[in-house]
Amino acid sequence: MRLLVQRIKEAKVSVGGEEIGKVGAGLCLFLGIAKGDTTENADALAEKIAELRIFEDENGKMNRSVRDVQGEILVVSEFTLHGDCSKGRRPSFSQAAPPEAAEPLYDYFVQRLKDLGLKVATGKFQAKMEVSLINDGPVTFILDT
Repeated sequence: MRLLVQRIKEAKVSVGGEEIGKVGAGLCLFLGIAKGDTTENADALAEKIAELRIFEDENGKMNRSVRDVQGEILVVSEFTLHGDCSKGRRPSFSQAAPPEAAEPLYDYFVQRLKDLGLKVATGKFQAKMEVSLINDGPVTFILDT
């Protein structure tokens, strides 16, 4: 699994002009699922996100988690995170899990975040989405399992 993590002031996702998910301050997560990824990968990533200290404390140090700041999370499926651009001019997506394997893991990851007590909104798996967000920082990380 590959996760692009952005600290945000707000974010929303729309499909076909209809807003389907919106959050306030917290995190926007773009999740790419690779062939061979498992629920154990999802568990580890969800726990990491819940406790990752990337929010500032009263001294301006990154010392608080999304849970500590009662932040919200928007999760968007993003198979292109596994795009390989090393050869030629067209990305290869051969490492991305096929939709029938990726969607259950995406749903599982979202549920794990909710089980950890986090407020979560989502995009729509395999849909053409428009994502709008306001970065806070900007603060951006890439996590791999």
